[in-house]
Amino acid sequence: MSWRRAGLSIRRNVVYNRRFCTATCRRQVEDEGDWFYSSEWWGTDSDGQTVLRTDSDHGNGVVSVLAYPSSRPAHTEWPKTERWLQERYAALHPSHQKKGCLKILGYQWRTLHFNETTRQSTAKVMAAYHGSKPGSLFLMQQPHCLAVPYLKSMAATGLNALACCDYDLAGVAVGKKKMRVLCIGHGGGSLPLFLASKLQGAEVDIVEIDPVVISTSIRAMGFPAFSLTNPSGQRATPNASPMDVVLWKGIHERLRLYEADAENFILNTTSKTTVYDMVFIDAYDGDDIFPRKLWDPDSPFLEALSQHLHPEHGAIVVNLHSSELPSVSSSSNSFFFDQPLPMTRHVSKVCRAYKEVIVGNGIGAAFTVSVPWVCNVSLVVCRGLKAGDNGGNCRDAVLGNLLSRSSEVENNEPRILTPPFTLL
Repeated sequence: MSWRRAGLSIRRNVVYNRRFCTATCRRQVEDEGDWFYSSEWWGTDSDGQTVLRTDSDHGNGVVSVLAYPSSRPAHTEWPKTERWLQERYAALHPSHQKKGCLKILGYQWRTLHFNETTRQSTAKVMAAYHGSKPGSLFLMQQPHCLAVPYLKSMAATGLNALACCDYDLAGVAVGKKKMRVLCIGHGGGSLPLFLASKLQGAEVDIVEIDPVVISTSIRAMGFPAFSLTNPSGQRATPNASPMDVVLWKGIHERLRLYEADAENFILNTTSKTTVYDMVFIDAYDGDDIFPRKLWDPDSPFLEALSQHLHPEHGAIVVNLHSSELPSVSSSSNSFFFDQPLPMTRHVSKVCRAYKEVIVGNGIGAAFTVSVPWVCNVSLVVCRGLKAGDNGGNCRDAVLGNLLSRSSEVENNEPRILTPPFTLL
C-alpha cells in the first residue's frame, strides 16, 4: 500500500461532472473537502488501489474501497499533527511517553463503492503508527472533511432550518446544550462524524442495515470502532482502545452505530421517549434505490418517525438522487444520462409525503436545495420554521428568514452552504 504524498493531478478524459472543478481558477483552497480537489478521487478503478473488497447480502452487491493519494495536508504540515498526537498520547499514558512516538504515514482519499460502479461515499483518511511498534497501523477518518457537495448541503440546510427556529446552535457547538441527531444510512460515516466533531453537544445515533458496510467503514474508512452499539443500547466493546481515546478525543463517545433496519429501529428499537432534534436520511442501495417504506405515507415508518421528532423545532433532511431536480427546468439541468436515475419519477411524491406527515397543518415548512455538480437535492422539512419577526407567513418572508440565517451557519463553517432554497 502506498501512502506517499502526491501532487494535484487533473485528468481530462473524465466524466462530465469533474469538468466543473478543473475549470476553477488556480487558488489555495483551505477546505480539504472542497470540490476543487475532486479530481484527486473521482477516478476509475484503474486509477485507485483496491484496499478492501467483499460481498453484501443486503442489495449492495460487491462492496469495495479504493484509495487515491491526497495532496493535502502537505508533507510539511505533518509534524504539527504528530506533535499534537504525541501530546495527547503522553497526557493519557505518562509512563509510555519515552517509548516511542506516533508518526504519520500519509493521507489518502478513500471511496466506498457498491456494485462495482456506484460511488457511495468518499472520505479522507490519515494513517499513523507507533514508533515503538513499526507494524502497527491506525486509520483515522478526517472528521472536518466533507468531500461530496450534497453532504455539505444536507448539513448546512438542516442547521439553517434549526437556526430559523431560534434553536441555540451556538450552545450546541461549544457543548453547553445537547442535541440529539439520527442518521439513517451510514456509508463511510463522514456526515455523522462531521456533526459530532463540529458540534460538541451533538449525540449522534446511526442506523445502517448492512453489516458489511459497517465493518468496511471501520476497517477501511477509519470510522471509530467504539461507536458500535447493540440493540439494547450497550456498546459492543465496553471500553475504547487507547488509540481511539488519543485520536478521537471524546468524539467517539457521542457516536452510536446500530446494525438495524431503519423502520424496525424507529418502531421497536429506539426508546419511546427518544426525541431527535434533527434527522438525516441518506439510504440508497447498490441499485441507487431509496426504499419505498422510508417515504411511502402509508407505511408506518413516517408516522413513527414523526413521533420521535421534536414537536417545536424538529428538522428532517433527506438526500434525493435524481436526474431531474424539483423546480429546475430540464434545459438547465442536463446531466447527460442515457436513462433517468431510478428515483427521478418519485421525487415529488417523496417531498409531498414528508411535508404532509411531518408538518401537516401545523407550523412549519418544507424546502429543497439543489446541489451543484452532482445530481442531488436536499429536502428539508422543519417544524416551527416560519417567517422572521416582521414577515408574517408568506413564502417570500420564509425564504427571507432562511437566507438571513444562512450567514450564521456559513460563517461558522465557510463554504458549507449551497443555496438557493425552493419552498414546497
